[in-house]
Amino acid sequence: MSFSLDKYFGIHQQALSLRSQRNTVLANNLANADTPGFKARDFDFRTVLAQAGGQAPAVDQVRVTHSRHLGGSAGGTDPGALLYRVPLQPAQDGNTVEADREQAAFAENSVRYQASLQFLNSRIQSMINVLKGGNS
Repeated sequence: MSFSLDKYFGIHQQALSLRSQRNTVLANNLANADTPGFKARDFDFRTVLAQAGGQAPAVDQVRVTHSRHLGGSAGGTDPGALLYRVPLQPAQDGNTVEADREQAAFAENSVRYQASLQFLNSRIQSMINVLKGGNS
């Protein structure tokens, strides 16, 4: 009987890593909120997580219906591909960072990061209890 840590921890170890990367991207956006011409970046977490887990993205792929069309691989199939955020209200200086929106995304991502961390911690605690032979 074999035991796989990848299966035991599930998708949460990849989610934790991606959440950490996303926090870095969102913090960079916030740090450049006053930089003229700065373009806010982000990635579609669900799509990137699905690709990291070896699954097809939940959204439909772009179909090429004519030989002169661009291929559907541009802009988001690479797990690390960053997309540009479309602002609700663009600034005069070309900056697309909307601080309220970025702070909300950062807060939500941080809460989800903590949830994945707690899940992994409980799985590790369970494994330690099994190895020790304890019931608690």
